Amino acid sequence: MKDSEGAAVRNGSAQEPETSVERGKNYLYAIVAAGEDRSYPSIGIGGKDVYTIPGGPVAAIVSGVAGSRIRPERANLMAHQAVLQRLLADTTPLPMAFGTVAANPAAIRKILLRNQRAFQEQFQRVAGKVEMGLRVAWDVPNIFEYFVDTHAELRLARDRLMSARHEFTQDEKIELGRMFDRLLNEDREDHARKVERVLSHLCVEFKLNPCRKEHEVVNLACLVRRESQEAFSTAVFAAAKLFDNSFTFDYSGPWAPYNFVEIDLEQ
Repeated sequence: MKDSEGAAVRNGSAQEPETSVERGKNYLYAIVAAGEDRSYPSIGIGGKDVYTIPGGPVAAIVSGVAGSRIRPERANLMAHQAVLQRLLADTTPLPMAFGTVAANPAAIRKILLRNQRAFQEQFQRVAGKVEMGLRVAWDVPNIFEYFVDTHAELRLARDRLMSARHEFTQDEKIELGRMFDRLLNEDREDHARKVERVLSHLCVEFKLNPCRKEHEVVNLACLVRRESQEAFSTAVFAAAKLFDNSFTFDYSGPWAPYNFVEIDLEQ
């Protein structure tokens, strides 16, 4: 939707079975704090049942899987995400990387034992929190021409070259491109700081991820307390009012805290 005074804002918003699965491979979705057994029939990859394998103070959320490799196909990615979202409704899971497969339940228990301390440290970091995503982009038809219009330094350099001849040399194109890239990255840093200042009182942590497209301004992951989600949405609109209609704000979540779980699994 378009905010009336600023940039556009969008909201993208069990018991382990004693079957042949006991001897087969397991696909690992997440780690949760130990407690009640969880069972989610038929929501896993390939329509498999999802259940817990306990290991001391933590438990693994798994399903059976036929092979040792899972293709990153849309259906598999969606199933992986669906399991994490189901867990997020009840608890704060530590999400595992897509495609993590263990040889059998015994291998899962070994992972839980060997990484127990790391898991507990991560739970202390993210417990009671969710991840919210925020992307800001330039909503302009031509990003270079937009920068020419808004940055006198670039405009003067472009005009100076155009007045001298009709075609740029390759070296001149490279130099102009370097100036554009420098200004682009400087603006991204400035805009990211402006957004973070508005959101800082609500976010426990930030992670500024790389922009993958030229039009992207900010790709920000925010670790937010569960009870602060509505306030976060309000703060996004407040941040958008600091920008003109050349920008769009697109926020999403809640998600499992992908960007704030840092575990190098010891298997």
